[in-house]
Amino acid sequence: MKKTAFTMIELVFVIVVMGIIGKFGVEFLAQAYNNYIYSNVNNSLQSKSEMAVEVISARLQYRIKDSVIARQSDTNFTALSDVNSDGYNVLEWVGYDIDGFRGITKPYWSGIIDLKNDGTNATQLYSPETNTTSLNELVKVLSYDNSNINDSALYFIGANSNIQTDYGWDGNPIDDQTKAMHPIRADDKDISLFKPIDSNGDDNNFSGVDVYEYYQLAWSAYAIEIKDKTLTLYYDYQPWKGEKYINAKQHSIIMQNVSTFQFMSAGSVMKIQVCVETDLVEDYSLCKEKTIF
Repeated sequence: MKKTAFTMIELVFVIVVMGIIGKFGVEFLAQAYNNYIYSNVNNSLQSKSEMAVEVISARLQYRIKDSVIARQSDTNFTALSDVNSDGYNVLEWVGYDIDGFRGITKPYWSGIIDLKNDGTNATQLYSPETNTTSLNELVKVLSYDNSNINDSALYFIGANSNIQTDYGWDGNPIDDQTKAMHPIRADDKDISLFKPIDSNGDDNNFSGVDVYEYYQLAWSAYAIEIKDKTLTLYYDYQPWKGEKYINAKQHSIIMQNVSTFQFMSAGSVMKIQVCVETDLVEDYSLCKEKTIF
C-alpha cells in the first residue's frame, strides 16, 4: 500500500497563499468596514445638515427683507447687507404672518389698506377683506396663548426704514408711528380696522406719517443662534415692544453638533450654510448651503 501526503513544496505554497489571504483579507475587511462607517456618517450628516437649512429657510422665506440683522452680542448688531466678516453668531429678522395671510378659505388679513375709504384716517386704517377676530384666534393658537393680534405691527411695503431704530433691535420699544414697524390693535367693533398704538397699548395716531396701500402684518420676530455647537430657533417675541430674542416666549433646538453656521446677503437674496460634525470621526463635518430669495 502507498500513502500520499503533501510535499514540502506544496506545504510551503499553501502557507504562502494562506498568509497572503490573511494579510490582504483582513485589510479588505477593514477597508470595507471603514467604507461602511464613512458612508453611514455621510448619509447621517447630509440628512441632518439638509434638515437644518430647510428649517431655517422655511422661516426666512417669509421675512420682512429690510429687517434682517446679524448679531455678535445682545447689543452689537448690524444689517445683514453690511456683514463682511465672520464672528456673527445670531441671525435675526421680523417675519410676516404667512399663516394668517393664507387663512382657511381666504386671508385673515388682506395686505391692502384702502386709502380712499372713509374708514381710513389718522386714528385707524381700513383693510378690506380682513378678519381681525379670526386672526386673533390664530395668533393665540400659534403662540400657545402667549401673544395676540394686539401685539402685532404693520410694515408698509415700499416705506423707508432705518435698521438701527425702526424695528426695536436696540431694545427700545417703538412709541410712535414714524418708524418702519407700526404697532396696532384690532378695533373692538369693526374686524377690518387697525388702530395705531404705542408700546404700552395706548391709543396713538398716524398724523404726519406716510401710509402705504400695501402692508405685511407681523406678530413675531425670529432669531437663529449658534452657541456651544447647538443651533437654536427663538420666536414669539416683539422687538417693537422692546423684547429681545434671549427672552423669547418660545424656543426650540434645530440641531446639535453644528460646527459652522454662516450667512450673507446680496441685495434681497440670502445665502445660509450649516455644517454638522460627528463624534464617530475626528475633525469631519459636512456642509449644506441654500439660497433664499
